[in-house]
Amino acid sequence: MTNQTSGTPPRAATLTDVARLAGVSIATASKAINGRDQVKAETRLRVLEAAERLSFAPNALARGLLKGRTGTVGLLTSDLEGRFSIPVLMGAEDAFGAGRVSVFLCDARGDAIREQHHVRALLSRRVDGLIVVGSRTDPRPPLGAEVPVPVVYAYAPSEDPEDMSITADGVGAGRLAVEHLLSCGRRKIAHVSGDPAYKAAQDRATGAAAALEAAGLSLVGNQTYFGSWSEGWGRGAARMIVEQHPDVDGFFCGSDQIARGVLDALRELGRDVPGDASVIGFDNWEVLTTNARPQLTSVDMNLERVGRIAAQRLFAAIDGTRRPGIEELPCRVVTRESTAPIS
Repeated sequence: MTNQTSGTPPRAATLTDVARLAGVSIATASKAINGRDQVKAETRLRVLEAAERLSFAPNALARGLLKGRTGTVGLLTSDLEGRFSIPVLMGAEDAFGAGRVSVFLCDARGDAIREQHHVRALLSRRVDGLIVVGSRTDPRPPLGAEVPVPVVYAYAPSEDPEDMSITADGVGAGRLAVEHLLSCGRRKIAHVSGDPAYKAAQDRATGAAAALEAAGLSLVGNQTYFGSWSEGWGRGAARMIVEQHPDVDGFFCGSDQIARGVLDALRELGRDVPGDASVIGFDNWEVLTTNARPQLTSVDMNLERVGRIAAQRLFAAIDGTRRPGIEELPCRVVTRESTAPIS
């Protein structure tokens, strides 16, 4: 018999532990984590949340090592300094587990030639798979069918529907934001967003319009006010909207930068937030939301979860279970002082 000492590291979570916490069978837990279609959406979510709580990572790579694999993975980003790519990368690395998988991180800096160079370098190191993280949600060209290992695209989906892509549900996020304002009793809601060339801006506008239509309402001005992703645009747009539609009582902003500008303009115009108007931003960038006056309610895209799910899908693909197509994960509203029910 082997005696364990207090210095023995804690036992790694197993699939049995995940199944027990989620209240499902081991077979169901396995199907949920590997992305099989036979599992209900709510069951899959419960299993994935249990896996995250237990810091469980599928042992596909451990089994793969017995088949001659290297236990290494490449993480390729287009924007290592970006606001959105870093949380995705953190989530992916968390799912890989400390010491379980060696990770090679490369920054292509948005350059297609540099990206291909990094891909060749990673393949020369015999990585077992790749995660490609985009800097915006617009679909991007695939790496190509000649890449001999599984590839998962995170945040920015691949243009090829046969590829595996994990991204945030932008349309659903726009709907969530407006539904939150509606729940606060707001009925005259304006949508101020960024560059209309961005898919993110269009998706959020589509979701916002759908939520208002379902409530029998329409956007203030019957349009989304597109501009730039900046506080300056937020200030200018808010002033224009209040002048043209003085009864406006809610603002859904396409980014936290825009929302900060809207808050500044409303304060300068003598409009109380959230008394006269509620304001919700997007991205939940805490350096902006928690330092705003008042603190800013915002939509969080759960980007670390996008990264974790991307890593889980890569594990499954390395093990032979591939799930093609775009998988959109839900966002959430983080409520702070800038939104409140009408008193």
